[in-house]
Amino acid sequence: MSNRLGHCSYGKSRVRLTKVTRHAGLHEIRELSIAVQLEGAFAASYTLGDNRQIITTDTMKNTVYALARNHPITAVEDFGLALAGHFMENFDHVSASTIRLNEQSWQRMVVDGTEHPHAFVGGGSEERTSVIKRTQQGSRVESGVRGLRILKTANSGFKGFLRDRYTTLPATDDRIFATLLTARWRYGEGSVDWNHCHQLIRRTLLETFAKHKSLSVQQTLYAMATAALDSCTSIQQIRLAMPNLHHLLVDLGSFGLDNPNVVFVPTAEPYGLIMATVRRG
Repeated sequence: MSNRLGHCSYGKSRVRLTKVTRHAGLHEIRELSIAVQLEGAFAASYTLGDNRQIITTDTMKNTVYALARNHPITAVEDFGLALAGHFMENFDHVSASTIRLNEQSWQRMVVDGTEHPHAFVGGGSEERTSVIKRTQQGSRVESGVRGLRILKTANSGFKGFLRDRYTTLPATDDRIFATLLTARWRYGEGSVDWNHCHQLIRRTLLETFAKHKSLSVQQTLYAMATAALDSCTSIQQIRLAMPNLHHLLVDLGSFGLDNPNVVFVPTAEPYGLIMATVRRG
């Protein structure tokens, strides 16, 4: 029986990049983790050990740094498109180039009430993400956020759910709603102001979460996704993943104390995981 190589790709992952743009009296900083993945005429390297068509992963890493030198990284999407375009335009045997970018945020320190020109503080666990796929037919851009920690202490309940002999969860009209949000949205064709769209969608997701009277994580997820689509006509769909990070009410009865929803223990696991994609139309 003969065997045949199926889909194959290879690349370089976790290429760390910090880019400082030095304006007169003001510095800007972008910190990225980048992955490059190529598809194309590479079968001979797998089946025969013939590496003549191989663009080394070390070359991919070096390309990231070389392009970063002169390319203004004002938006991760623009830099991702430039990287994807480089491999497609310079190597005829590459059929697809996928670039994944995660950006760790830095905020300017406020010193004496004023933003400092070159001192920064880390922005927590949140990352801005983007995946660029370039083929001969064109480019596809998917962007988002990951690790956005959000919580509210009111307007969240959960009741009316199915019960069987293994159900012990009590119904409630008043619980803490906490999650570590991941959102990914796909852009359509045409020119896009990447930074404006990112800021607008992020703000809409947060505002909807805060204002929505939640009957379930599922319902709030759908409300957030729908609001994001309504806020930005440049995106065609959005996918949200919202782990339900439980905060359990502590029983203080042994100490002769009541607990009117004020003392909780936060738990990391296990957790519920709610996901959905919402599309236009």
